[in-house]
Amino acid sequence: MKTKAIFYHAGCTVCVSAEQAFAGSLDPARFDVEVVNFAESPARIGEAEAAGVVSVPAFVIHGTPFHINFGASMADVKGS
Repeated sequence: MKTKAIFYHAGCTVCVSAEQAFAGSLDPARFDVEVVNFAESPARIGEAEAAGVVSVPAFVIHGTPFHINFGASMADVKGS
């Protein structure tokens, strides 16, 4: 069974670069990668926060958030 890996990002240049470098690098035989761009799916912001994401870009794998680079805080993403 593949491990679910969710990659959250805000669509900024740092995030898109991380998506290309990291999300595409995970072994597709081991990981089912879902990419969530908050610019396209803002309703999923709460889901990411509930998983512990405090900045994007970030992966959530096995329920654990992994922050790759500081592109934007979740407050920035929400516009607050």
